[in-house]
Amino acid sequence: MIFDYETLKLVWWLIIGILLIGFAITDGMNMGIAMLLRAVGKTDSERRTVINTIAAHWEGNQVWFVTAGGALFAAWPMVYAAAFSGFYFAMLLVLFALFFRPLAFDYRSKIESPRWRNNWDWALLFGSAIPALVFGVAFGNLFLGVPFNIDNLLRASYQGSFFGLLNPFGLLAGLISITMMVGHAGMWLQLRTAHDVAKRSGQFGRYALIACMALFAVAGIWVSNMDGYQIVSMPDTQGYANPIAKVVTTAPGAWLDNYTAMPLTIIFPSLAFVMAALAVLFSKMGKPALGLVSSSLMLVGVIMTAGASLFPFIMPSSNNPNVSLTMWDAVSSHMTLNVLFIVVVILVPIILFYTTWCYVKMWRKVTVEEIENNPHGSY
Repeated sequence: MIFDYETLKLVWWLIIGILLIGFAITDGMNMGIAMLLRAVGKTDSERRTVINTIAAHWEGNQVWFVTAGGALFAAWPMVYAAAFSGFYFAMLLVLFALFFRPLAFDYRSKIESPRWRNNWDWALLFGSAIPALVFGVAFGNLFLGVPFNIDNLLRASYQGSFFGLLNPFGLLAGLISITMMVGHAGMWLQLRTAHDVAKRSGQFGRYALIACMALFAVAGIWVSNMDGYQIVSMPDTQGYANPIAKVVTTAPGAWLDNYTAMPLTIIFPSLAFVMAALAVLFSKMGKPALGLVSSSLMLVGVIMTAGASLFPFIMPSSNNPNVSLTMWDAVSSHMTLNVLFIVVVILVPIILFYTTWCYVKMWRKVTVEEIENNPHGSY
């Protein structure tokens, strides 16, 4: 075995976090660009310019989403089962919304009809905004607790409803998700486009980043006053995962306990605020490359803040806190985690290499003039 079981559990918590960050930076940027499409592109040529900034990358960026889902299934099978049964209709909504994205990218410019193209523009917008909103809502509901139970045979049963997920805090988290993706996309478009499109992109990106940090601050205050979850005792289960063997309680402000126990974790929310401010500043100064780096680090800060606050909980239960799923007791076997770790060590660097290579080889500013001079070779 490469690592002992407890170390592997922590390693896989970090790996899932890295995959979610990769998804937010790459495919989240795609979603943000689609949401900005009609705002920054006033003509068909300008909208095609926006789309073609990610034409070479949007499919590859979805690898992070697929990889994160596969890793969740393999490393935390109970979380996967409980989440996909509990959030079934939400996941179906995401799935059907995602159907529109590849269709819109591929078919939008096939017919020179304003109505045809406008309809696909809206399909791209809603096909990106809905998943971004649902992902944020799902994360928000983790802080509130998910209404599920686990019986003695370790069968999870969800006892809530889809509309129950659309509570005020969940919707706040959804808005944070949307604004951080739009802000990040604005930095990308300011860097990759020129003239009026770049100017509008920078403006909308800055507005979104400011809104994101304002909402993030509100969420932080809200979390500090809501009931959080605490593990009271977790008996030794002789090396196997048993999510119903522990005792969990709730207490006001408990989600902030990790910042007291592990003071270094305060770096994550600080990183989010500082990097968002720097992204706005660099964008205003006409340095979108630094703005893009800053917005990427802002995403790291936001996601890691959520992870550090929830740690070690992955999916708390509001119905029965004792069966809440944590990174210690909702994992696969020791052998499974070891084998998967070897696979990740091999494959993730390959993903990073070819993703970086594609961005480097296809890097350029996309202009309206290029699109108008090459109407049939672009999206």
